[in-house]
Amino acid sequence: MNPVPEDMENALMGSQSSHASLRDVHSINPTQLMARIESYEGREKKGISDVRRTFCLFVTFDLLFVTLLWIIELNVNGGIENTLEKEVVRYDYYSSYFDIFLLAVFRFKVLILAYAVCRLRHWWAIALTTAVTSAFLLAKVILSKLFSQGAFGYVLPIISFILAWIETWFLDFKVLPQEAEEENRLLIVQDASERAALIPGGLSDGQFYSPPESEAGSENEAEEKQDSEKPLLEL
Repeated sequence: MNPVPEDMENALMGSQSSHASLRDVHSINPTQLMARIESYEGREKKGISDVRRTFCLFVTFDLLFVTLLWIIELNVNGGIENTLEKEVVRYDYYSSYFDIFLLAVFRFKVLILAYAVCRLRHWWAIALTTAVTSAFLLAKVILSKLFSQGAFGYVLPIISFILAWIETWFLDFKVLPQEAEEENRLLIVQDASERAALIPGGLSDGQFYSPPESEAGSENEAEEKQDSEKPLLEL
């Protein structure tokens, strides 16, 4: 027998692959799809993701930690009331820590407003706070006389600088990528559920069954051959 032509083989392979894909779509469990969709929608209804909530908690920790260090510094350098009047009422850029505390308040207000209240999904707000913090602290360390005031002249600027960059790293490498991944998963599950809903419920593999080629052609050829041989036998 002659081999099957290549175009016929390609057609058969294409039909088999299409049937397989239909069976795969039909094999998706609608209950599982709806459960996944409801879980993702439940996360959206919460208003804020878990990783974003953790970021907001860390921003709050930044403010509280810098405030605690500043209060300790006030108490160490001659009492809270006297030092507070010296650093706030008679503020001096070259010797006061009050501006570092205000810098922490600035970061807290901007980041909470941007990523907790407005729920931004962009890095411009964290870039602004980190750039302002870095520039201000570098200028203060270079121009001020903090290093002559003891350990807090080193601790407060360094801690503020490190916390600002940790917030940037956490948002850029944890919060935004994870939320984008969860959104993509939701879109994929919704698309799969829509495709599964388009397939009728009663489909089975038998409906995609392609019977083998019939041997009717070979039987007809045998009958024609016998008919052609009959006149020769009669002679």
